[in-house]
Amino acid sequence: MAIAYPHFIGSDKPIVVEPPLMASAAPPVILTQDELKKIAAYKAVEFVESGMVLGLGTGSTAKHAVSRIGELLQQGKLHNIVGIPTSKITHEQALSVGIPLSDLDAHPVLDLAIDGADEVDPFMNLVKGRGGSLLREKMVEGACKKFVVIVDESKLVKHLGGSGLAMPVEIVPFCWKFTAKRLELMFEKAGCVGKLRRFVGNGEPFVTDNGNYIVDLYFKRDIGDLRAASDAILRLAGVVEHGMFLDMATTLIVAGELGVTVKKKEVLGGRRNGQLVILTEIVGFLIASHSFMRKQNLYGLCVFTSPRANTV
Repeated sequence: MAIAYPHFIGSDKPIVVEPPLMASAAPPVILTQDELKKIAAYKAVEFVESGMVLGLGTGSTAKHAVSRIGELLQQGKLHNIVGIPTSKITHEQALSVGIPLSDLDAHPVLDLAIDGADEVDPFMNLVKGRGGSLLREKMVEGACKKFVVIVDESKLVKHLGGSGLAMPVEIVPFCWKFTAKRLELMFEKAGCVGKLRRFVGNGEPFVTDNGNYIVDLYFKRDIGDLRAASDAILRLAGVVEHGMFLDMATTLIVAGELGVTVKKKEVLGGRRNGQLVILTEIVGFLIASHSFMRKQNLYGLCVFTSPRANTV
């Protein structure tokens, strides 16, 4: 099982976050999902500092962060950045925008990673890998001191698998039907259905950057104890890795139509009665003009924060 960099020990209680603050009663502007992703990505890049070694995520949200980092490098606002890409696609994009690249062999500990997620539960556990890069993402993001996750509000769920969409499991091609069936039976009580991921059009199996297949698991009910589920999946011979990223995110940035919410997990003064202190931060913004926002490519105006500390 992949073990995350020891950021913290996960809580068994959800983080309570209030709705984003609003600066005025201005009528809301309807944003596209891609615009919300860009808002979250730009906010995440604010965590990047010159001299950092960065994990570069993969997907429709992470690509905005990669582009922004490249832009800041070209403008001279960032210097001496090294990127570790989580896929061949991200590798190509990073090179195209001028980000110097390396790998985990040269940099076994990273300062920061930025990536999207397919689902986020109230404990900041994630489902990732619907883009097919879960193994490299988990290797890179598990080696980071800080892992910033960027999503739009549609990715928030009550429990992992709650969207009814895929929870990916990367498997070896050898006897894939056998492995897929065992995964289905493992979560039979949750109404699990496993499907081999295939390319649209020719119907051929989707092949990861590592030469493996992906079985997508679909759940009708909550799978329960995520740690137990993770361990059980990884004990199956033929399984390479799964798409549950448990207790790995240190910061979550959620962009909604009316504002941005930032949640952070930090150890403040160590344990307190066997529990951790979780710092949450509310970030709001007022959108003054949709046309101005599009023209400037900067989606947050009048940004302000409201920090809160919760003992959980």
